[in-house]
Amino acid sequence: MHIHIRNGRLIDPGSGMDRTDDLYLAEGKIVSIGSRPDGFHDDREIEAGGMIVCPGLVDLSARLREPGLEYMATLESELEAAVAGGVTSLACPPDTDPPLDEPGLVEMLKHRARNLDQARVYPVGALTQGLKGARLTEMVELHDAGCVAFSQVDAPIANLHVLMRAMQYAATFGFKVWLRPQDIHLANHGVAHEGEIATRLGLPAIPVCAETIALASILSLMKETGASVHLCRISSAEGTALVRAAKRQGLPLTCDVSINHVHLTDMDIGFFDANCHLMPPLRSLADRDALCVGLMDGTIDAICSDHAPVDEDAKSLPFAQAESGATGLELLLPLTLKWAVENRLSLPEALARITFHPARILGIETGQLAIGAVADLCIFDPDANWVVSHTELRSQGKNTPFLGMELYGRTRFTLIGGRIVYG
Repeated sequence: MHIHIRNGRLIDPGSGMDRTDDLYLAEGKIVSIGSRPDGFHDDREIEAGGMIVCPGLVDLSARLREPGLEYMATLESELEAAVAGGVTSLACPPDTDPPLDEPGLVEMLKHRARNLDQARVYPVGALTQGLKGARLTEMVELHDAGCVAFSQVDAPIANLHVLMRAMQYAATFGFKVWLRPQDIHLANHGVAHEGEIATRLGLPAIPVCAETIALASILSLMKETGASVHLCRISSAEGTALVRAAKRQGLPLTCDVSINHVHLTDMDIGFFDANCHLMPPLRSLADRDALCVGLMDGTIDAICSDHAPVDEDAKSLPFAQAESGATGLELLLPLTLKWAVENRLSLPEALARITFHPARILGIETGQLAIGAVADLCIFDPDANWVVSHTELRSQGKNTPFLGMELYGRTRFTLIGGRIVYG
């Protein structure tokens, strides 16, 4: 299909392009910017005046809940939510039921996603069998089945010898290891940041040192093994400082932060709001501000939604017993725009954190507007306001701390491979 996108503000975070112009798509790719190619005939024209045309969003953490957890969400509902939010590519963590530790499970997930023909799904394989932290998975076979990296998600490996062997294995074949730094013993089933709020509410707490001690171990093992590591959901000022120092030393390290932690603190827990029960926990105001500084100076490479749909019953329990997680696919764009305004960051710089940078971390050829690039695009109205509500969210999970908040920025069209999948 030949598509002509007229009068949009074209923003390409990778090249720095920011201008109002026309875009021409054919055979699933961008064929021209500005001038109509010879012999080009429109099959469809999209009037984008007053709207932003940018690469499709790339989300580094979106739980799709399949296989095994369909009572929380289905592939259909979450991929529909993804394209409604302008997300064209997403990484799916391996904490399904059963975990993504067998090639057949990965192939089944990829097959299901292809048949739905919406957002591109990139599975992250389990680092250890059953995510139990004992025996390594067959990473080569999982990679051949379609896994882009390997992770333990929220099930850290207590035995550092096992983690070292996993990182050696990954380094041998050039695979990337994705780790969320949290010491299992110091975390000790905590549910909130260790501080005044947790003490007042009587909630079991997780100290910042649970993150920094685990992070120090990971960095030491990187030096020992030569493994390339992506740090998932950094949450503290001290953790950000350690990442900054490691990058200055030249370690092959990337890092992301959840959009929730960019905006919220432990004070938002209020009177036991279970929608604010997240992992890692929401931390202090100083931690949140340090995360924002880390994003702006490049210490933290990307923002992710950390999308985790949870059924209503699991969020209706008391805070400490409630399931952790928040839905986020449809909120990633407007909350990133809100963060950019609050921190006086330019639109191209902000969009880079949810397009170009995460695409490079995943190692995929999207996240850019360039002639010959794959036409995965998001067209959004930056001035459209809407209120986050159960009826507005397409995700099966309605659990988010931002319910009732008015946000600006609404996706009008999402294109994948030059096809309009939402609009």
